[in-house]
Amino acid sequence: MKLINKIHILVSLSIMTFLNVFSQEDSTKLVMTNPKTEVFTSPLTTDRPDATEASSTVGKGVFQIETGVLYDAFEDQNVKSENYTYNTTLLRYGILDHLEFRLGWDFVEGTTTINGNKLNDVTSGFSPLLLGLKIDIAQEKNGWPEIAFIGHIFPLFTASQDYRPESTAVDFRFSMSHTLSEKSSLGYNLGGEWGNDSPEASAIYTLAYGYSISDKFGMYAELYGDFPEDNKANHYWDAGLTYLVSNDLQFDIYAGTSITKGQDILVGLGLSYRIIKKQ
Repeated sequence: MKLINKIHILVSLSIMTFLNVFSQEDSTKLVMTNPKTEVFTSPLTTDRPDATEASSTVGKGVFQIETGVLYDAFEDQNVKSENYTYNTTLLRYGILDHLEFRLGWDFVEGTTTINGNKLNDVTSGFSPLLLGLKIDIAQEKNGWPEIAFIGHIFPLFTASQDYRPESTAVDFRFSMSHTLSEKSSLGYNLGGEWGNDSPEASAIYTLAYGYSISDKFGMYAELYGDFPEDNKANHYWDAGLTYLVSNDLQFDIYAGTSITKGQDILVGLGLSYRIIKKQ
């Protein structure tokens, strides 16, 4: 699919989402209408460390930094590929009460080992820049989930030579969540993506269960994957722990692997920090 078609789909979905948010008049519907007044006193909500994106924006005037490092490896027929991602930074800024701007960039180093011998040809550099928006759609109410829409574009010219694809990628997803109890919640994402130098679209999904062990410690377990149009589906799982130092600072650690063929191990750690603009 050509880039212009990818962008057209993403823009069309964004427009439809905005129209849905601002055209509802029935007060019994689930449309967001109230400013996020409690965002300044409640703990931060992050889009890391799991693959499931949060179903809410950061709030107007809030700047949030989410960063970390990760390692993943896969071996097939005595060929082992390892990737070290030293910077998984996502910057989120609340433009409006229910709209945030998103900017992300990863620095990756990849190595290949054949029959136990590591090759000298090491790849390194930045992956394509992530540019995107997240829009709140609905609050959780009457059994319906909290919902947000997220869209990203990854300009190829922003990547280093070793990680520059042949075409610009785009993705979108609807992020939803349910509160199960005072200590537990369920989050899930559904969407699509075009990228990885493939003209075919892939449906993407995530499903994450979160549990608050205490006021400071939390844990999660997650399934996620994709369904390419003309290839076999890919499925993964991971689990992790979070530690809330304060309402504005959180550390995390996690690990996982693939259920289908493609990843032997994934481990990572990171932190998220929130800066609230003084009113």
